[in-house]
Amino acid sequence: MPRSRRPQLGLLVVGLGTIPAPLDTAVNIAMPSITTAFALPLPDIRWIVVAYVLTYASLMLVFGRLGDLFGYRTIFQLGLLVSALGFSACALAPSYGLVLLGRILQGVGAALALSCGPALAISLFEEGGRTRALSFYAAVTAAGGALGPLLGGLLIEQWGWAAVFAFRVPIVLAALMLSWLIPASAQVGARERFDAMGALLLVAWMSSLLFAFAVHAGPFGPLVPLVLILFGLAALAGFILQETRTPQPLIRLALFRNVDFVVINAMSIAVNFAAFGVLILVPYYLVRAAGLAPAAGGAVLAISACGTILGAWLAGRLAGHVRIGRLALAGIVLNVAGLGAVSAWTATTPVYVLGLVLLLQGVGLGLFQVAYADFVTASLPVADRGVAGSLTILTRTIGFVTGATGLAASYAHFEAAALAAGAAAPAAFLAGFQSTFLAASAALGALALLSLLRPGVWLGRP
Repeated sequence: MPRSRRPQLGLLVVGLGTIPAPLDTAVNIAMPSITTAFALPLPDIRWIVVAYVLTYASLMLVFGRLGDLFGYRTIFQLGLLVSALGFSACALAPSYGLVLLGRILQGVGAALALSCGPALAISLFEEGGRTRALSFYAAVTAAGGALGPLLGGLLIEQWGWAAVFAFRVPIVLAALMLSWLIPASAQVGARERFDAMGALLLVAWMSSLLFAFAVHAGPFGPLVPLVLILFGLAALAGFILQETRTPQPLIRLALFRNVDFVVINAMSIAVNFAAFGVLILVPYYLVRAAGLAPAAGGAVLAISACGTILGAWLAGRLAGHVRIGRLALAGIVLNVAGLGAVSAWTATTPVYVLGLVLLLQGVGLGLFQVAYADFVTASLPVADRGVAGSLTILTRTIGFVTGATGLAASYAHFEAAALAAGAAAPAAFLAGFQSTFLAASAALGALALLSLLRPGVWLGRP
């Protein structure tokens, strides 16, 4: 694979093309404005997240494999172009339904760009620089997450909610023009055939199961989610059969015979499930309970992502001295502590305490993400780097999608219980908020303790 003579420059271009996706946290701070603009009930705003995330989650592994076969730069560039179209469509949409259609297009672009972003970054360096490239990539992702709420708050105050989409169009177009400075990545799997049937079954499996998590009972009761789950399980069975029969599978299923590999991926889903509460519920706390303006609320929310940048940097510095598994476990412990501390927030909690808690939780997330990405990348062959990078983003995304629905449902349940008990609306909001974060922290802590039954996960890979 050709290496760049100026790998740092190439890495910056990859970062520029990657950052519009994590800048999507600007949409989280815009959720109250979008809810008001289209007169939506609060639970319906989750479709802003689900339409986008479900799309790119379903396509991520497929596009990662295409990158392995046809070159990471080509797929990355196509993703930038489609992303520009998606951002434009969302910004110009006159109705909530059309916003959601734009989010789907945006999801396709994100899947194309993100699936090959980590592999493209790694390809710029020799193998010894892998962890450094992954650390930078995680830091860029966190930087986007940090800047998103801050920029989003300022943009909303000046131009309204549509600006959180429009401002990313020139960024992806600039990255597209500069991407030609990156050497064309070798087509490491070019002699292999693309497993189209496996890709179709994978998309059917992922989309139906993720959509089942997002669908409320509706007029058909539990029938629609049940049908989706059954269809997804059938597609999964077909996918497994296809992958065992084809000589050139989309992903090598033998990897999942390694229990440690399964555990670390499951914990990635759990960490991101619990941590997503910060993005989906904290913005409402900052507006309703803390009484902050959008710009100030965005600045406070950005502290969590700043912590993630710090955690990613620490992971890159410590990776050669501390076992990767121990870094991942430390990240989980910090997340459990941070989310538990969020559950103790009240309407009078000082802003500096909010910031310290979010910083703690963010550092834990950064530590875990880099350590987990290094673990997975080292577990797969070099020819499957696109699949490896996609898998790390996929588990994060599954956590987000299930978290968006699960945490919203948990909040609604606890708030309804408080209202039924006679609490006023502000008190009921706090009861739902506090109970949801306490449950998320407790569940993640319990899973972490359960994972210690496989100590090799946390003691492996120096």
